[in-house]
Amino acid sequence: MDKILLMLQLQADLNEATNGEKWTSGITKNSKVINWKRCIYMECAEMIESFTWKHWKNIDKEADWDNLQVEVVDVWHFIMSLAIENYSQTLRGQIEDLAINISELESFNKINTQNTTFAQQDDIIEKIESIMLDTLSKEPLNLEKLISDFFDLVVMSGLDLESLYKLYVGKNILNQFRQDHGYKEGNYIKIWAGEEDNVIMKRILEENSDIKPDELYKKLTKLYLALNKS
Repeated sequence: MDKILLMLQLQADLNEATNGEKWTSGITKNSKVINWKRCIYMECAEMIESFTWKHWKNIDKEADWDNLQVEVVDVWHFIMSLAIENYSQTLRGQIEDLAINISELESFNKINTQNTTFAQQDDIIEKIESIMLDTLSKEPLNLEKLISDFFDLVVMSGLDLESLYKLYVGKNILNQFRQDHGYKEGNYIKIWAGEEDNVIMKRILEENSDIKPDELYKKLTKLYLALNKS
């Protein structure tokens, strides 16, 4: 449960820094409406682009498994945000209560076991679309089903709790870095020498297994400044 709680706390902190103290009310500090469900299904659509699902184009191209895992983590950001907002608005409890309830889900046991195996492409896409349907439904949000479907996706994407946590922390730091370097204002450069910053962040994590969050931030800064000088 500790890693779930830490991720929820980091997400709440990031949302507060980005959207203001009252973000759980569904409105940012700039009076923009927050729609976490839309964030989830739009990110899921991007996730499907990791695969060669188009029958008329690039039919022999290998799936982008690295991008899939990064997109899974992106969806997790939004699912956690939606869950925290839901608990706040329905008075179900605090972040600690949410973490306990998530860890008690039967599906949590699936990700709490080491895993590096990918499922079949079509099965993964079907699960992604199930998550989209969870957020597109006009019925009241079934948060437990949404999280359970997501945990199924985690396992199908060759991830587990440990790797999900590590990638999440990396993406959390990258998101902070983006905000500090003009992302909201539209000044941030997302493609670094032909590669997306997500890919570079993931490579740094893979090459530095014990890297601390502040060290990752420093490495990103060094690379980004070198990019802007060239």
